[in-house]
Formats: sequence, structure tokens, C-alpha cells
Amino acid sequence: MKEEKSVTISRRLLLKLLGGGAVWLGLNKLTPVCAQVSGQAIEPLPSFTGPEANPYWGAVGQFVIYPQKLPLIQLTDRPVQLETPRNYFLTSFTPNAAFYVRWHLDEIPNGVNLSDWRLCVEGNVEKPLALSMSDLMSQFKSVSIAAVNQCSGNSRSRFQPRVPGGQWGNGAMGNALFTGVCLKDLLDAAGVKPGSSQVQFEGLDRGRGPEGKGSRNYLKSLGLSDPAIDETIVAYEMNGEPLPMLNGFPVRLVVPGKFATYWTKALTWIRVLTDLDTNYWMSKAYCIPNTPRGNTTPKDVNEGRVEMIPIGTMPVRSFVIAPDGSSKIPEEMPVTVRGIAFSGYGRVVKVEFSCDGGKFWNKAELGEDYGQYSFRTWQTTWIPKRTGKYILAVRATDERGNIQTDKGVWNPGGYLWNKVERQEVIVGAAK
Repeated sequence: MKEEKSVTISRRLLLKLLGGGAVWLGLNKLTPVCAQVSGQAIEPLPSFTGPEANPYWGAVGQFVIYPQKLPLIQLTDRPVQLETPRNYFLTSFTPNAAFYVRWHLDEIPNGVNLSDWRLCVEGNVEKPLALSMSDLMSQFKSVSIAAVNQCSGNSRSRFQPRVPGGQWGNGAMGNALFTGVCLKDLLDAAGVKPGSSQVQFEGLDRGRGPEGKGSRNYLKSLGLSDPAIDETIVAYEMNGEPLPMLNGFPVRLVVPGKFATYWTKALTWIRVLTDLDTNYWMSKAYCIPNTPRGNTTPKDVNEGRVEMIPIGTMPVRSFVIAPDGSSKIPEEMPVTVRGIAFSGYGRVVKVEFSCDGGKFWNKAELGEDYGQYSFRTWQTTWIPKRTGKYILAVRATDERGNIQTDKGVWNPGGYLWNKVERQEVIVGAAK
């Protein structure tokens, strides 16, 4: 759901953005601070993160603090990959300081001088543009949309057999209210020429991608006929504040419903192409099997029997956030079970809860609807009638009838995981 925002708000934000002329966060050292608990460094967790051996909801790793960020779980520092802890998903919107971070290249921007920075719209257009932040905020209508940004590899650590890549837990995702300008408005202002096929996006990050792949620039494209083009925005605001540097300051692409691989950070070039974009990040990376649910087998992949296509829309997912199994629950005490759900295909219209691992299901109460691409909170009251172990489970259904399955998925990229989530809890005697 998009909403227009007043020019007054945009001007206020513009003054905030331009007040210092530049943003310098000291990220050039890329040396995070290890988080401390009661004066003691957090001990490392076990290295194996497979589903049977991993009792952790999130990734395995130490907590670190980067500029503008709360303690997040570190997967790697070059490129920076930071996962959001579980407790920040109790509400519909993820705080900017807790929002996960995923860069693909190691040389990321540590400062942007807004006096010099321009967003360039070029390629097969009638009138190439070089827009300042002031131009974006004053010459184009401001729109807002609540949208989930989810890494394509979210939950990759659950895959069996294991696959390479960042071993994310469930926290490589977040939801925010993004404000900016419509991509279509920028393209219309530039005048897309006949014969155009795709729009390519490039940010300020550079660095060492896979050797010999021409991947030092991170380039992603959307087809001009893709319906997502109509809802894509170039965002300069996130939850009412300028974008954090690690989340793409000064502007980033927001492609509602699609995985974050398309959400280019520190966006600086928009190019209209006449030919199909075949660069590494489109033709090799972030590709899935052209099969139902993107599911295949290692044998079929190794024998070359799998057609691979670019990843696209996020499947329906839901999570139990609380209780988290960290403490016993008293017998006969009412417990509020809470979580979130979302789908790239449309609004979540039903969430079902089970206290017996998925044998029997009951409808949960849905929270406020912030739009078809937003997190939807849910909750239900559960009264455990006996002591012992319980397996809580949750599944969601979206408005197109897509429902979570209880079957896992496997593909060589470790993408599209949306199996029904479970949480073990222990109920103790109340006396």
C-alpha cells in the first residue's frame, strides 16, 4: 500500500540529510566492537548449524556492534553480513539499528558527500538525468510502502545436504516503512526509448567477487515488463529516518515482494538496457531451479539436468518469536504465543498455530494490516494442560492461497526455505 507524504515532511528530512553535507561513519576500518554481557565476552557457539543439531533460531556467531547498529550476530566482516536477533521480530516494523546487513563486495562506502553525490539515470533514454538528493525530494512525488527485505539465503543453515554461502539462521530479514520516489517516475522523466528491455541498477560498493567472473561491480536488473517495476521505489527514508549507512545510504532500491538481491544499496546508477543483462550477478548468482518451489537434488544438479533461472518472489513464511524456549513455562498458565508472517505474493490472510508439532491446527489472531508486502503480526493464547515437552508450530496462508508446506527444499544456492517452523518448549509444574 503506497501513501503520499507531504512536501513539508520531505523538506524536513532534506534539511536533516543535508545539514552536515556528508555522512562519515568511520567504516573504513571495518572493525566491529564485540558485545559484552555482564562484563564478559560472549562465548562462541558450536560451529555446526544443521537443523537437527542447531537449537538456535538465529545464526551461530558472536555479537558485534557497528556504527548506527545495536549488537547483531556476525557471519562475516568482509563483506559485512550481520543477522538480526530474534527478539526484534515481536513487532511489525524492525528498528533501523537492529536491521540485518548483507553486502556482496568488500569495499563498501564509508562516507557519502551529498553535495557531490548524484543519482544518474542513463542508457537508452531521451534525457539522461543526474539528480541530487534535493532534486529527488523536491521534483518528484513522495510515496511510502511497508515492505519486507529478506536475504535470498535466509535460513540457509537449515539445508541438508549443506550448501555453501552465509549460514544464516532465520534473522536475515526485516520490515520497514520505506519512503522515496517511484522508479517509474524517474524513468518517465528520463524518457525510455523504444527497444528497451531491462533496467539495470548499480551502487557504490566495489570489491573482490568470485575470481574471473567480472563481478567487481554488483549489478542487478529488472525487466521493463515485470509488474514489480510499477511498485519499486528509490528510498531515501527508512522508518522515518535517513537510511543507515550499512543499509544503503543515501538511497536504495525497494522492490516489494522480491528477495533483497534486487534491493540495490547506495544506489547511484540506473541504466536502461536494450539487451538482456547477462552479467554474473544475473546469469550465474542468485539462480534457482526452474521447478516447483525451486526444489531439486544434488544428483540432478551434478548431472546437468536442472535449468536455472533468476530468483524472484519470496514464498509465504511465518515464525514463532515468543516463547523462545529459553525458560520453562508453568503448567496451566495462559501463555501468549506471538510471531510474524509475510509473503511476497500478497497479504497474509490466515495464520494457524499448533501446540503438538503440527497434528492439529487452530487459527491465530492477526495483527494490523500494513499492506500486502509487510510483516503481519499474529498471536494466540495457549494454556498447557500438562508438564513436559511441547512442540509449537506455525503456518501461514496468503491471499493467493499459498500455504506453507511441511516439506523442506533443496537447491545449490540455499534459497527459498519456507518449511513450517517449530519451537520446543518445556512446561513445568506450577506447585
